[in-house]
Amino acid sequence: MSMDDPALTTTSYAILGLLSVRPWSTYELARQMDRSLGRFWPRAQSKLYEEPKKLVRHGLAVATKEAVGRRPRTVYTITAEGRRALADWLPRPSAGPVLESEQLLKVFFADSGTSADTLATLHAARAWAEERNQGNAAVARAHLAGLAPFQERAAQTALVGRFLTDYYRLVATWAEWAEAVVRQWPDDPADATPDPSEIAETLRRASWSD
Repeated sequence: MSMDDPALTTTSYAILGLLSVRPWSTYELARQMDRSLGRFWPRAQSKLYEEPKKLVRHGLAVATKEAVGRRPRTVYTITAEGRRALADWLPRPSAGPVLESEQLLKVFFADSGTSADTLATLHAARAWAEERNQGNAAVARAHLAGLAPFQERAAQTALVGRFLTDYYRLVATWAEWAEAVVRQWPDDPADATPDPSEIAETLRRASWSD
């Protein structure tokens, strides 16, 4: 490993975690990231194709050339050192969730557009939550039927699945509430006035950690 090689990132460990399940080609890793980890650790596919090579340079994975028909491919397998590195990473202190939402950003600056614009954004937010939740529910049904990929990891998947289920429901419930509020606004959101009772309700809900 070169001294100039970048240090491992959380994405590096995410890839290492996938390799702990089974060997993958870079194409398979990208698909698996999109299908599973992408729901809570989205990363550009261009980065995903570089991470396995970094793991090899660190001695945490090995690359094997294979042929699928006439097409060559590289399959990555975790090493014993890679499993130790993954195990060492798991108990380290972790950063909390980072919320990134273009829809919330548009709602925050709603006073520069129209109320119809905001309603469209909120409608899209609810539709996004419903679509994601359908996929999450399909995974849960597959696990209950014993037909999910990597069924042996159902105990771990169930923990993340509950978080995602509650999160999608939160987005959908919030969007429905916000739509009802915005429907009472004038056409120009800049002329909207806050409802003190709604602010009080937000404060009441915030008191859960007191």
